[in-house]
Amino acid sequence: MPKVIMYTTGFCPYCKMAENLLRSRGVQEIEKIRIDLEPDQRGEMMNKTGRRTVPQIYIGDIHVGGYDDLTQLDQKGELAGLLAT
Repeated sequence: MPKVIMYTTGFCPYCKMAENLLRSRGVQEIEKIRIDLEPDQRGEMMNKTGRRTVPQIYIGDIHVGGYDDLTQLDQKGELAGLLAT
């Protein structure tokens, strides 16, 4: 299973929902980058993703996007394929 990285904050309900969805699909380890605790990471996240909101999720080298993007991939059946690579 590829590495999963999520830019997050401690108070984001969408981050928690994304984590729950990923765990329900078998992801055991998620590297969380807390932009509320490490403000410099917000700038890095914005440069890498072009987005300002959390969560921002990477599966391997692929930027999945946020929670809505993640759920759309799951509904299309494409999330399982990304997690299997």
